[in-house]
Order: sequence, then C-alpha cells, then structure tokens
Amino acid sequence: MSTLVSGPDGRPRCGWCGDYAPFFPYHDHEWGFPVANDQRLFEKLCLESFQSGLSWRTILDKRENFRAAFDQFDLHKVAAYTDADRARLLADAGIVRHRGKIDAVINNAARALALIDEVGSLAAYVWRFEPDVTAAPQSQTTSVASIALSKDLKKRGWKFVGPTTMFAFMQAMGLINDHAEGCVMRDTAAKARADFVKPV
Repeated sequence: MSTLVSGPDGRPRCGWCGDYAPFFPYHDHEWGFPVANDQRLFEKLCLESFQSGLSWRTILDKRENFRAAFDQFDLHKVAAYTDADRARLLADAGIVRHRGKIDAVINNAARALALIDEVGSLAAYVWRFEPDVTAAPQSQTTSVASIALSKDLKKRGWKFVGPTTMFAFMQAMGLINDHAEGCVMRDTAAKARADFVKPV
C-alpha cells in the first residue's frame, strides 16, 4: 500500500503531500479529478513538460508566473508567439528558462490547434486514452496508455511529451484515480470520475 500522511485536518492523504504543505490543497482540489477544459489540459501538458528533470514543487511554486508569462496558456495566443516572445520568456526569472521547453510549448500550442480542428477538442482527444487500470495506486511511472498517448503526440509533432510525463498528466487530470488506498480523497475522486461526462 502507498504511504499515507496526515493532512491539516488529521485525515490521511497520499504520502507525497507530506513533502511540502502547499501540496495538500493541490492534492485535495485538483490532482486526480477529471478535466474536460482544453485550456486547463493544455496548461497541464505544458507544466508537466517543464517539470521534466525537476520537481513538481518547483513548478507549482511558479505556476502563477507561468500562467502570466504564457497568457494563461491561451492556445491561439501561444501558437502565435514570435521570436520576441521567446526572448521575453527566456529573460523571465519567474519561470523555468529552458529554451527547448519554451519552444516546445509554442510548438505544442500549434499542434493542439491542429488536433482540435481534426477531432473537435483537446479533451475529446485526450480522453480517448483513458486506461482500464488494474495496477495498484502509485505503483507505476508509465503505463501502456501513457506510452500510447506519448507515441501518438510525438507522431503529431509534439515535443517533451514522453511516457513518464504523460503518465503524470493522466494522474493529475483524472484519467486515472491514482490516489492511494486509504487516502481520504480517493473516494471523492472516484465519485467525480463516475459523474464525469467524457467529451466526444
């Protein structure tokens, strides 16, 4: 069974929350709850890409800075970024100044718009990859589904979307319920997933 820790209310939470107090509200209100909003899904894809090689704590601490720097991850605005925008972002100390990851966000915004034109929404595309989970919670860092999503996105020209990054995205956006057995939010997330109407 995954490690549990006591939350601010004394009830058990996933063990990773114990590493940093701001993880608790993120865990309780966002992580593992299903999302159908394209802008939120794109933001998370971008932030998970930025996390590659870093800790989620680093990205969560800078999340509002990322949102401000990337126009709230508005797909049309980001896809239209110019070299001047790249220079602005590389000079922004409030975000992770990694040229490859910044370029990937701009590239991926354009790829996302093309995908939306094809299938109707980013959400409809992403939820096609919802897996049938049989593994114990938090026992994997990749899965058959995350490998398939990664492979398909790369084929479409996306960058920084490896299988581990896509698995973390699936955990966070509720495509799986990876809250630990015994975590107080596991049943809440399960109910949210049961009530969720998958986009088509």
